[in-house]
Amino acid sequence: MSKRKTTFALLLLTLAALAVHGYHPYAEDAEIYLPGVKKLLHPALYPVGTEFFQSHASLTFFPNLIAASVRITHIPFDYAIFVWYIASIFLLLVACWEFSGICFDSVKARWGAVGMVAALLTLPVAGTALYLMDQYLNPRNLAAFAVVFAVTAVLRKKYLRVSIWLIFAAAVHPLMASFAVAFCAVLLSLEKIRKPVPAMAGLLPVVSLFAPPSAAYREAMRFHTTHFLLHWQWYEWLGIVGPVAIFLWFGRIARSHNLKNLERLCQAAVVYELVYFAIALVIAIPDRFEALARLQPLRSLHLLYLFMLIAMGALMAEYVLKNRVWRWIALFLPLCAGMFAAQRALFPATAHIEWPWAASKNEWEQAFLWIRHNTPTNAVFAIDPFYLGIPGEDTIGFRAMAERSRLADAYKDSGAVSMFPPLADEWWEQFQAQKDWQHFTQADFLRFREKYGVSWAVFQLPEALGLSCPYRNKAVAVCRVGP
Repeated sequence: MSKRKTTFALLLLTLAALAVHGYHPYAEDAEIYLPGVKKLLHPALYPVGTEFFQSHASLTFFPNLIAASVRITHIPFDYAIFVWYIASIFLLLVACWEFSGICFDSVKARWGAVGMVAALLTLPVAGTALYLMDQYLNPRNLAAFAVVFAVTAVLRKKYLRVSIWLIFAAAVHPLMASFAVAFCAVLLSLEKIRKPVPAMAGLLPVVSLFAPPSAAYREAMRFHTTHFLLHWQWYEWLGIVGPVAIFLWFGRIARSHNLKNLERLCQAAVVYELVYFAIALVIAIPDRFEALARLQPLRSLHLLYLFMLIAMGALMAEYVLKNRVWRWIALFLPLCAGMFAAQRALFPATAHIEWPWAASKNEWEQAFLWIRHNTPTNAVFAIDPFYLGIPGEDTIGFRAMAERSRLADAYKDSGAVSMFPPLADEWWEQFQAQKDWQHFTQADFLRFREKYGVSWAVFQLPEALGLSCPYRNKAVAVCRVGP
């Protein structure tokens, strides 16, 4: 197949992946990452609470990259992030195509590898609260293809390319890049030193550098138990044990078929996972290391899951599916149908693909868009701190979509605290002030106005407390606080 035909086929596979997994530009962690981009484009936005997203933004080039693309192209923001999202899927599939070509000789195996990744893009990664790729644009999506390209370059011994891809990954997502650096180090040490475990174990002494967490920090971490290995469910532990067994099995297959690079990959994957698993245990068991949970060592599994699916898809295509079309359909049709159904269950009140030109069907999104277009830029909002968990809200981020400041919430702002402990006291004060939200009176909101400058509030109907509410729909009311 020519390069042009391969590119076209990968583009079609990208669109197929979009159709299966959907697109929700303002969902989940978009609440953390997109406000930083919008703040760069419109500095007057978010006069209050910027610390809860700028802490992440200050450590990554992601906001600058996306903002620069909007300025240069003059494409509307919603269109720009959609193009970036499509590009991130396409580049990940290209990276998987290149990587599988290093490990397997046949074109059939390479399409099996890429197809498996495309079909399972939103597969959860054990108990880490990660997907292989999220349904919205964020730095992890950009780092994903970069780290696969980096590992491919290691296998090809193109070390300048390794450096370039790792630098790019570090610029957009330092934590995910650090895992890629570790994996590349294991690959190289297996070839040259043959003693990767002691070398990687040198990471462990950093635990002594962290001070014990504050009480406010501990309260924030109650919303992020996935950071703690001992809080995982039994089936999430299978997500750790399973890949080790699978890579050992794949390694034996690779050895018997003389697939040298695949064998190297499998050996490195086992060592890499065992080292990070040991680090996770060290962090999880002694209380004095609790603050180290923010390093999230088991997010290292994200890279392993990518390589596991590549190897799985390629081996199945080579030795099971072969050239039988019906076998390919029998495998991938149920996989895609299952992933599609899972995504619809996650976002039941929202269109499966939120096209940038289409009107929103979600009533919370409709309210947030009304706020964006009809309230002052410097307005400060109060909203139920647990709003992201309300049925029908579909985890749509208020700051990201409404483009207005709000008081700290339970989920996303506590996530910022989990990574940046100095934010804990401020978060805890605001969260405590809102904890009785369901029983608030007008007097409580007037107190918020005096203390925090709150001028508007968003209510889940039928609650509105007799305030003046210029916007209402079947689910939400947007109300003024005070005169």
